[in-house]
Amino acid sequence: MSIHNDRAGLLYALAGFGTLSIGDAIIKGMGGMWPPTAMASTRYVLAAIGLSAILAAREGWGAVFHMPRARIQWVRGLSVSIATIAMFTAVWLMPLAEATTITFTQPMITALFAAMILGERLRPAAIGATLFAFVGVVIVLRPNFAELGWVALFPLLVASAMAMLMIANRAAAHSASILAMQVYISVTASVILLAATTIGHFSGVEELRMHWPAWHVFARCAFIAVSASIAHWLIYMGTSKAGAATVAPMTYGQLLVAVVLGWLFFDEAPDAIALLGAAIIVGSGLFLWRINRMKRPAKAAP
Repeated sequence: MSIHNDRAGLLYALAGFGTLSIGDAIIKGMGGMWPPTAMASTRYVLAAIGLSAILAAREGWGAVFHMPRARIQWVRGLSVSIATIAMFTAVWLMPLAEATTITFTQPMITALFAAMILGERLRPAAIGATLFAFVGVVIVLRPNFAELGWVALFPLLVASAMAMLMIANRAAAHSASILAMQVYISVTASVILLAATTIGHFSGVEELRMHWPAWHVFARCAFIAVSASIAHWLIYMGTSKAGAATVAPMTYGQLLVAVVLGWLFFDEAPDAIALLGAAIIVGSGLFLWRINRMKRPAKAAP
């Protein structure tokens, strides 16, 4: 029975992470059609409305309006807001697979943040994996950094913001149901992103100036909001069936889907050097995952 649960969990998680890459590919195809702040706002406002309605039906409106550990919830919302805008910008300016690859430095950055913010001991394995991963980042960025300058570092900003989200998630753990936590992050991100959209409109930066989009732009944003919510549900189902440690490597299924979609729809075939950098980053993540998994049983022993 456990084997069947593990297999089902792996498939759920793989489907969820792959669905996230589909959303990124759709965003890439919308480059320049609408400000990234507006797209991000639409995505989270629609998710907040839909998820809040589901939460109210299941747990009552009190669960929607009562936000436990509010300061941490706002940190979660700010983190995901920064990550979303940075990712939208990155996939517009860089090949999809390469932008996605660099975001997989998030586990290593999370380990660094946990040491700095939570006081967790930074093990030599984590330090080694982090340094090795950043060698991979330099290799992947090699052509893009020369062409784009500092803009090519947007995927690292995504990884850093998501690492901060992981730290905030730990701090807010068990304060509400999984669904409620999704609602709180959607609501807080919506408020922050709407503010960012307004500021961007009046900033004088032409790329951030608001206008009424074509109907298909709004429709794509709505599709991304729904598909992202489904992806997170699939990942949650996979984790609940097989455990977080078991499904963690399925994260890299997102990269495989990104490579295929970039190749098919944007003619972005990665070269051998980029694949080498990707292999180094993925290898660092898998090494850190393996070390962490080996440590757990020892801690559980009496």
